[in-house]
Amino acid sequence: MATFLYKLGRLAFRRRHFVALIWVALLTLAGVGAASAPAAGSTSFSIPGTEAQKAFDLLEQRFPGASADGATGRMVFKAPEGEKMTDAANKATVAKTVKELGDGSEVVSVTDPFTTNAVSKDGTVAYASVRYDAPAMELKDATRDALEKAADEARATGLTVDVGGDALQAAAEPGAVGEVIGLAIAAVVLVMTLGSLVAAGLPLLTAIIGVGIGVSTITTLAKALDLGDTTSTLALMIGLAVGIDYALFIVSRYRAELAEGRDREEAAGRATGTAGSAVVFAGLTVVIALAGLAVVNVPMLTKMGLAAAGTVVIAVLIALTMIPALLGYAGRKVRPAGEKRRKTTGTALAKPNLGTRWAIFVIRRPAAVLLLGVVGLGTIALPVSQLELGLPDDGAQPTSTTQRRAYDLLSEGFGPGFNGPLMIVVDAKNSDDPKAAATTVTDGIKGLEDVVTVTPATFNKAGDTATITVVPDSKPSSTRTEDLVHAIRDDVASKADADVLVTGTTALNIDFSQKLSDALIPYLALVVGLAFLLLIVVFRSILVPLKAALGFLLSVLAALGAVVAVFQWGWLGGVLGVEETGPIMSMMPIFMVGVVFGLAMDYEVFLVTRMREAYVHGESASQAIVTGFKHSARVVVAAAVIMMAVFGGFISSSESMIKMIGFGLAIAVFFDAFIVRMAIVPAVLALLGRRAWWLPKWLDRALPNVDVEGEGLRTRAEKDADPDEDRELVRV
Repeated sequence: MATFLYKLGRLAFRRRHFVALIWVALLTLAGVGAASAPAAGSTSFSIPGTEAQKAFDLLEQRFPGASADGATGRMVFKAPEGEKMTDAANKATVAKTVKELGDGSEVVSVTDPFTTNAVSKDGTVAYASVRYDAPAMELKDATRDALEKAADEARATGLTVDVGGDALQAAAEPGAVGEVIGLAIAAVVLVMTLGSLVAAGLPLLTAIIGVGIGVSTITTLAKALDLGDTTSTLALMIGLAVGIDYALFIVSRYRAELAEGRDREEAAGRATGTAGSAVVFAGLTVVIALAGLAVVNVPMLTKMGLAAAGTVVIAVLIALTMIPALLGYAGRKVRPAGEKRRKTTGTALAKPNLGTRWAIFVIRRPAAVLLLGVVGLGTIALPVSQLELGLPDDGAQPTSTTQRRAYDLLSEGFGPGFNGPLMIVVDAKNSDDPKAAATTVTDGIKGLEDVVTVTPATFNKAGDTATITVVPDSKPSSTRTEDLVHAIRDDVASKADADVLVTGTTALNIDFSQKLSDALIPYLALVVGLAFLLLIVVFRSILVPLKAALGFLLSVLAALGAVVAVFQWGWLGGVLGVEETGPIMSMMPIFMVGVVFGLAMDYEVFLVTRMREAYVHGESASQAIVTGFKHSARVVVAAAVIMMAVFGGFISSSESMIKMIGFGLAIAVFFDAFIVRMAIVPAVLALLGRRAWWLPKWLDRALPNVDVEGEGLRTRAEKDADPDEDRELVRV
């Protein structure tokens, strides 16, 4: 591995014009494709195997043309103080609005609140429902404009008018200001770490090119592959973070090789062979974690994971080829590591850096450091025991949005459960008396707790399938609503002479959460198992990969605990702009397991491979820890700060899901990099000593030798010095 990458790095350095041309051509090609690609359509949200999805599919068959998955809108009207919606002028405004909405090209139906009894008991709130024949993300802009125009015209008469439903669903905006701030912080950290603007600019440039190619490709394929906006947002988030980090590690190693006195081409080759090997295996762990999301069997999640994994692959390839090429262009503008310090002191022997001093501190007090780290993260993880899962609805939107105001108006006029009605599908095809079966279901639901309204059954033309709408007494994300869904499925369905299915957005969210919960353990076993095997090959050890996996579990649990404290309990909610607390997004645990595991292994690989390299080259176990920190701690810290800055930029998003993901990943990187990898890892290695690098002889013979440490490179150059010559002995 190291020898191949060494040759690749030298080739890219020499043929830099060709390499740069290839990547610029790919970026141009992807950009042209994105610009000329058709607009993305619906991101069909299907969850195979769930009851709610089966009900949707049945409705498509038995109620053709009903557009079961079509977009819906609710225009909510509230009368001015002292008036009622039933007043003549207000009634006329509503009638005009309903007529105007019905003239739309994609509209299937519009209900009049005064003929469907959609007026609150006190007469102050009313709503009109609009159903479209296309899913929300496929609606034409003209259709959305017509809906907003109708609301504006009704509002001009003095009514309070807001629009709910998914018809106005917009693409999630990550928060451009936050992204810019995140990149600015990354640039500052890079300058401080690499010592010059040119060196700092290389990781930023290559990361932007990689993300540009990845996101443009996703945009090009979005229509054909049914990719949503969240897919490109995740790819952008992950691609930027790993792209900067991978390039940073190679540039940093290049400067260290220059400091050893090697010429620039040789230094580029060795940096690519050693740090590049770590980049390859770190990238593989991220790809495994992201691609492994496919085992959940939720198409949307699978596409998100594969798209982000593809962006990571691009980041790895760019780091291995374009970075050496750009180093060739930069020439003497990228200086050797420690050059300024040597000029100041006049000697090559500098005092131990902060990483060295910290490593010495840890290996002298390993038990205390280990105990403090584990107890601290364990305490932060405690809120996970109160974790509640769900999917955000309009009630989680900022109060500045019309969807949130419509949600609040409906809750005020009709009760909180009105925002999440349940649809009961009665499949009576094999029933002797379909109408009697539907009546049994209706009566059974009326006898349950937490039910406000049950509409009469509506049959299809064939008379073998009926739909019943149930309005719960509690809001859609409430555990009481979830209990109601289970009660209908378990108690009512068992007594009916028909198949009874519960669907609707609320039921779909409940099924989605359950499916993700069921898939978490198998997914964790698959991802951690594959990565564990990969790390055994990299480190040629059993205990080091085991320690890496356990440390990851600790950091991800602590990160989830912090997410629960902020987004479910509301701690620091005002600081982070969390306007509404509620259940944690269903996909958050499994998503964080996947992404954070991949990123956590990045730091593990970069930090511990340098320790392994020192150990293989003859240093003691304790001295190898110090050497690893001496060369890698500064860069790993910089990489973690950069990744936190990139993820933290997404916290400014107005979309609650993106905000939660940004915070969760940023805090997870903090816990994993600064507590697990910088404290717990060296403490465990110090306690294990030489046993940390133990591997059964039979397994050692069976495993392929990938030479991550670059041992093959040491034997190819006769000018290599004895590794013992410059070793700094440390008493521990």
